[in-house]
Amino acid sequence: MTARVGCIIPSSNRMVEEEMLAAFPSGVRPHVTRLRMTGPNRGPLDAVMPRIEEATRALTDARCAVVAFHCTANSMQEGRNGEERILAAMARAGAPRATTTATAVRRAFAALGARKMVLITPYDQATTDHEAEFLHAAGFEVLEAKGFALKGSDAYCATPPAFWRERVLEAARGDAEVYFVSCANISVFSVIAELEQHLDRPVVTSNQAVVWDCVRQLRAAEGGKCPGRLFEQAAAPTHMSD
Repeated sequence: MTARVGCIIPSSNRMVEEEMLAAFPSGVRPHVTRLRMTGPNRGPLDAVMPRIEEATRALTDARCAVVAFHCTANSMQEGRNGEERILAAMARAGAPRATTTATAVRRAFAALGARKMVLITPYDQATTDHEAEFLHAAGFEVLEAKGFALKGSDAYCATPPAFWRERVLEAARGDAEVYFVSCANISVFSVIAELEQHLDRPVVTSNQAVVWDCVRQLRAAEGGKCPGRLFEQAAAPTHMSD
């Protein structure tokens, strides 16, 4: 039988279909819908929440068993309260199971037993620092948070994986327990295994964490085609909220 996963992503995203969708197990079919919610279209959650609910309803029409609101910055922008509001909105709209990028990332770190991290993003430093504040409030220690201020979605998509490999290696620290390369609109999958071998630490990305969280909520027998130590770990409980 085919299980279906729905992803709500920013309209400007061009990396989810290219990098992420093929990483789901063969028995899982991902479906994507878009919202205009980044760049000049970014606003407070109150403005986008009705559209999140409508997008969730559309994906449940397609019999998606898990729905993910997949935008790292937006899912973290109003802290843990904002994350919980998004999850509640998707539940109201009928999602049998729901997650956000923020939720999936927290669950991934918990499964890895990792609290001390290095954060790497394509965002400006203010957005990166805000993300670090979210992670700190969620109980993690951000040892270093480095944003590279790429100029929007076109630059995000055009930046090769080798760029992120070099940025992570430059930020290597002996006390880091995990490296988080944040953003759903960048390509990192092809360098995760190399980085993990070199650093001897897990590397988590936004796209990877959402695949992992959706697959574990489906309790799929096959883990998928994602690289990374994350997929070797026992999953955190579905009800985890801390």
